Amino acid sequence: MKMRKYVYGEPFETEAVLRDIEISEGNVAYGEVSLEEGFVFTYQMAENDIVYGLGEANRGINKRGYCYISNNTDIPEHTEDQRSLYGAHNFLVVSGEKTFGLFVDYPARLTFDIGYTRMDTLTIRCEEANLYLYLIEGESAYEIVRAFRKLIGRSYIPPKFAFGYGQSRWGYVTKEDFYKVAEGYRKNHIPMDMIYMDIDYMQDYKDFTLNKKNFQDFPEFVQKMKEQNLRLVPIIDAGVKVEKGYEVYEEGVKNGYFCKREDGSDFVAAVWPGDTHFPDMLNEDARRWFGEKYRILTEQGIEAFWNDMNEPAIFYTPEGVKKAQEVVKRFLQDTEGETSIFEVRDAIMNLANNKEDYQSFYHQVNGTRIRHDKVHNLFGYYMTRAAGEAFERIAPEKRFLMFSRSSYIGMHRYGGIWTGDNKAWWSHLLLNIKMMPSLNMCGFLYTGADLGGFGADTTRDLLLRWLALGVFTPLMRNHAALGTREQECYQFENIADFRHIIEVRYRLIPYLYSEYMKAALDDDLYFKPLAFTYPKDSMALQVEDQLMLGNEIMIAPIYTQNAKGRYVYLPEEMKFVKFLSDGTLYEQILPAGHHYVEIALNEVPLFIRQNKCIPIASSAEYVEAIDTKNLTLIGYQNAEYTLYEDDGIHKTYDNPSNLKKLILK
Repeated sequence: MKMRKYVYGEPFETEAVLRDIEISEGNVAYGEVSLEEGFVFTYQMAENDIVYGLGEANRGINKRGYCYISNNTDIPEHTEDQRSLYGAHNFLVVSGEKTFGLFVDYPARLTFDIGYTRMDTLTIRCEEANLYLYLIEGESAYEIVRAFRKLIGRSYIPPKFAFGYGQSRWGYVTKEDFYKVAEGYRKNHIPMDMIYMDIDYMQDYKDFTLNKKNFQDFPEFVQKMKEQNLRLVPIIDAGVKVEKGYEVYEEGVKNGYFCKREDGSDFVAAVWPGDTHFPDMLNEDARRWFGEKYRILTEQGIEAFWNDMNEPAIFYTPEGVKKAQEVVKRFLQDTEGETSIFEVRDAIMNLANNKEDYQSFYHQVNGTRIRHDKVHNLFGYYMTRAAGEAFERIAPEKRFLMFSRSSYIGMHRYGGIWTGDNKAWWSHLLLNIKMMPSLNMCGFLYTGADLGGFGADTTRDLLLRWLALGVFTPLMRNHAALGTREQECYQFENIADFRHIIEVRYRLIPYLYSEYMKAALDDDLYFKPLAFTYPKDSMALQVEDQLMLGNEIMIAPIYTQNAKGRYVYLPEEMKFVKFLSDGTLYEQILPAGHHYVEIALNEVPLFIRQNKCIPIASSAEYVEAIDTKNLTLIGYQNAEYTLYEDDGIHKTYDNPSNLKKLILK
């Protein structure tokens, strides 16, 4: 295993990489680098080369054949033509005739043309040659990923309750709304551990505030939820409302903690509260100040958060509105038809997340002023870092749940991510499957999508199938947008089907938690492509809708409307297991090869590898109620399984007593 580090220009220190590597001189070992127009890396791919990585990116596990742009963007339309999403995960592996990994540590806009312009050419391009390029050589893609994971540091470890099911919706406003959700799940005995609080819990969308009318006695409310074994998970947005008398705003202005315009005034951008300032997350003092604000909620009993709008999202700026008004005015006064309606449309549409706005504010880093667009992709990472560092001060031995929308490699040490504002589309269920291993490769293990779809109206069958995938993703959250169909599990007919699928999640938590912890502690993957486990199997190299989970099982979710089952490819003999709606198991040994398996809407399938076994528990309505002392093993006779179990709260990860060997007799 060889690692090389190349330095170009004057890179910004992102702190994505934790290990020191000696700087290499001369030409890059693979491909060619040109510095004539910024930075350009090119590599001629062989015909059968596969390209893995890029984390939260569109399309498939094999990234070959398209163009991807690392430019963190608030984009709810995850259509196939989108080249940028919420994260910038600049790590990839070329696997084939030559096998090597590349990490481009560059926090601004970066393009990966992977056989898009020319089918045989990989091109990585950015505007300025100020970056670190890490090159990792190894025998296999899996080995290279493992080496990269060690380079960037241990993945975030959440508390065990975070592996329970969570219900969310933009539109829960009052305590009664939350009590209704709690009652809907508890009355129907559908397991649940968390209810999420979207922006309406705040006073006028102001961070670290509570609506005065609806949450006067917030600590008591939090405690009442905990008495039902439910934890509340409030959202924290990136923008701080401009409002005199609002303490967070006043402190930020007084101490110079907000991002500045070129003239030194505080930058203004509109988000949910209207005009806001962005805390300068890259400034160490401002980051510490903002992180300490989480204490306002932790002192009232909150143990979990999700950070949002932290690309940072911009609805508009005063400067942008002025330009758009000029275009509209010119159109209304135009009697010659010289101003196109399309120009007006573009002026309005381009108000949000406009690149000119990102070029018009600055950070202060170690006494140096840096224009935001040069470090744009770091904002969400450093916002979540602010929280993670604060938690270390607030309760250093305790784990908090934290995940974010925007991210960069390095943030994986402080929190997980969810994959953003997807839609209730079957194609997004498939996209969810394909994103998971790529995110794991970049260090993000605590991941998941909005089950059922955030935007658009879900359907009963789509939600059931998506939940059956969500059974296996570390973050299992059902989340929907305001104005869409209500999609809490008790809103549909035959509630027993939903209860059963979520019960399967809780039966599997001893295994899922164990595999997550082993992956995090050993810099391994929780989800893997089949090719990583079966690198010499030509068919396994092509499969993208089945995933290896941990070291024992393969999953093959259904992602097609009205499907009664699906075709699967087994690289080896496996035991096909279905969790049936009556609580029993269907088990059948299937030989290696292609099979069609029937899977009803209320069944959860998985495949256990030959000579392996997994533990399952009895169903429970919340994580702390799972009986881990009386587990059942399923799989192959005489197989062994090493169970990892701790208290799920503290950071006693290396205690030998956390490991227990189980044997299926």
